[in-house]
Amino acid sequence: METTVSGRGRFITLEGGEGAGKSAQTRRLAGRLSARGVEVVATREPGGTPHAERLREAILSGSLRELGPEAEAIAFAAARIDHVDELIRPALERGAWVISDRFADSTRAYQGAGGNLGAAFVERLERIAVGDTRPDLTLILDIDPEQGLARAARRSGADGADRFEQESLDFHETLRRAFLDIAEAEPGRCALIAADGDEETVAKAIWAEVSRRLGAYLLGVE
Repeated sequence: METTVSGRGRFITLEGGEGAGKSAQTRRLAGRLSARGVEVVATREPGGTPHAERLREAILSGSLRELGPEAEAIAFAAARIDHVDELIRPALERGAWVISDRFADSTRAYQGAGGNLGAAFVERLERIAVGDTRPDLTLILDIDPEQGLARAARRSGADGADRFEQESLDFHETLRRAFLDIAEAEPGRCALIAADGDEETVAKAIWAEVSRRLGAYLLGVE
């Protein structure tokens, strides 16, 4: 039987470049927490709600690319507003733990650093979209961009690369640097996880961080 933790739930986000394994690790972490009796909501960005999923299709198809990074950032923010209002915040308020495959740090990296948007512009969008619904823990999965893109290509297969997987290696190097900078700037929130190992090894490293940082909230749940 699932049990909610007393008070507000915990909010965990997974970030990183293409092919870092965020989706697989989101599923693994959700399963591990669920096995301890915690109600877990696993979600993703862009997406997570019907409206946000429709925006996801438009963004990842590349149909907004010609409008520029500002328009893409605004589309991400619109999806995030719905995601936070309709899914994330209500789940946290009832005591559930939310695990999101990407969140606001991806906009900082992809549209901010990768798209050369000014920090002030990105920060304003983030305040509007997120408000006070901030992650308790952000796991930044770090991988060499060439290795990550090779993984992403194997995953995409015949379906082909999405909007961001098609970008240059230089773009993905910029993303990696941006995520590393975020981890360095906010060590209280962020944990850097080496993502170049096998899935099980990465999952163990993630669980170690979750246990160390948020383990107190799990006491008495089982």
